[in-house]
Amino acid sequence: MLRSIAGERWLVDDRGEGSSHPTLLFLHYFAGSSRAWSAVIDRLCPTRRCIAPDLPGFGDSDPGGTRFSVDDQADAVARLIAGLSLDRHVLVGHSMGGKIAMALAARRPPGLVGLVLLAPSPPSPEPMDEQGRSAALVAHGDRAAAEQTAQRIITRPVEAMIRQRVIDDSLRCSALAWRAWLSAGSREDLTARVGTISVPVTVAAGSDDHVLPPSVIERDVIRHFPGIRLEVIPGAGHLLPIECPDAVVELLEKSGRAFGGERGG
Repeated sequence: MLRSIAGERWLVDDRGEGSSHPTLLFLHYFAGSSRAWSAVIDRLCPTRRCIAPDLPGFGDSDPGGTRFSVDDQADAVARLIAGLSLDRHVLVGHSMGGKIAMALAARRPPGLVGLVLLAPSPPSPEPMDEQGRSAALVAHGDRAAAEQTAQRIITRPVEAMIRQRVIDDSLRCSALAWRAWLSAGSREDLTARVGTISVPVTVAAGSDDHVLPPSVIERDVIRHFPGIRLEVIPGAGHLLPIECPDAVVELLEKSGRAFGGERGG
């Protein structure tokens, strides 16, 4: 559904009713869209309100001008939260969306009761060899490159329609947002901030993730959250919400018990 919020056009998948559970706000991966969360939301919306936007520069939301830093994206999500008048909510960030979620959670915004990070881009600069980064920077809009990327980041079998959606989302990402993440956003260092995050945190990774494997998540993410244990999903690659929605739903339901009880919507 296209919505105008604070003068900005957002494509938002907003389903489910307010209940005793906090609202789940889903932030997608780089070169993805809200569609990455469709299967997860299908399973959760009968009992929970679920909101998944196309982030600025991705999918069908406004390109968002020329600024696409991690904080710019976090600012945009904060405006969306205010525009939707969300009260108690949980940020669920995947990959790039995980880094954006950490940046926003570090501000201790009112109403935030939990943070779930799925194969998150680390708060430190994301490990990526410069040859790979350079190749990715020039691959914007290249269908063959998008198809190769889909092959690399999806490990479990998915329907052909779902795989095509991943490819199409990559091709419709704005060139500015594409370059901004690869050249700057993925390199930003938020490590000095994440220690201020005060809500319960859950972190998960796929055992067969070739982009951000569990060893990287342990080294570059888990160490910033003392007492947190990494949840590893067996046989899953990088696109957890697409490859294994049932496992993601199970993780969210288990995590939800730590997110402040069960009271009004």
